[in-house]
Amino acid sequence: MATKEVHDRGHIDDKGHWRPERAQGFAPLFTLPFRPIALLKWLFGWGGYIWPIRVIYVVLAYVTWYLLQGGVLETYKSLEFGWIALIVLRNLILLVTVFGFYHVTIYMLKVEKSYGKYHPDWQIKDSKRFLFHDQVKDNMFRSIVSGVPIWSAWEVLYLWLAANGRLPLTTYSQSPVWFVSLFFIIPLWREVHFYFIHRLLHWKPLLKAVHSVHHKNPNCGPWSGMAMHPIEHIGYLSVVLLAFILPVHPVHLFFISQLTALRPAHGHTGFEGPFFKGKWPAGDYFHYLHHKHVSCNYGESTVPLDRWFGTFFDGEGTFRRKGK
Repeated sequence: MATKEVHDRGHIDDKGHWRPERAQGFAPLFTLPFRPIALLKWLFGWGGYIWPIRVIYVVLAYVTWYLLQGGVLETYKSLEFGWIALIVLRNLILLVTVFGFYHVTIYMLKVEKSYGKYHPDWQIKDSKRFLFHDQVKDNMFRSIVSGVPIWSAWEVLYLWLAANGRLPLTTYSQSPVWFVSLFFIIPLWREVHFYFIHRLLHWKPLLKAVHSVHHKNPNCGPWSGMAMHPIEHIGYLSVVLLAFILPVHPVHLFFISQLTALRPAHGHTGFEGPFFKGKWPAGDYFHYLHHKHVSCNYGESTVPLDRWFGTFFDGEGTFRRKGK
């Protein structure tokens, strides 16, 4: 499609769609030739693999387990309404805080105006395609009414099983290298899990019956990230099963759970980051291309599964349908 305007860091095409100036690529972790300097910058630089997003989620996991959950597994031996309700309430507050932050600042206050917005239109407010005829209300309803309880149910199941000695556990003192390594391994596992669950959801019967709910949002906003059918919520959040199989600590469970449930807000902003005068890394053109074209970019940009399986599109030139 012809480009009619250069917009600082990117281009606006004839239909008003914005794209970055450079084609979408992958992180320098599995790419060749090996580039050690680029890898170090990606690992330790601002907006890279570690800092600040994943560090924040590690801290949040520690706060959750030791301050909010009490840090004692024996508390969860019995399924009791009190502690289960507190988990649901805590997850609701986290979801509304994170997703609401992006929505209020970028879509209500419009602090970025329309700069770097991938789609030329704002959120839809009068369409029978959405519950309540409103895209944001639809997305919020699905995220809160379905997403929060299912997210919480996975955490409740883990704590109950772990407290009753039915899951493998570890601590820092027992396996310090393994304990720390998990904080690097878990985000990679999350991407691999997401790719294959996502590909499964694009199997035609599931796409039509389940995943089509999420794809009502080609022009996605922050709340679109967790706007899913309940079956998709179950599959997407099943990433926590890693903690049911490998010896981990409850902190690792909360890290993978919260990273998976809250990270979609960062990746579905519908804008190219960094935001707030270039100070905060967020936005995900890689995944936006999936919402726009549907049959490409099923994973994320760290583990190049889309490249390996022939489903990658970099956003340049004319899109051609990828694998099913």
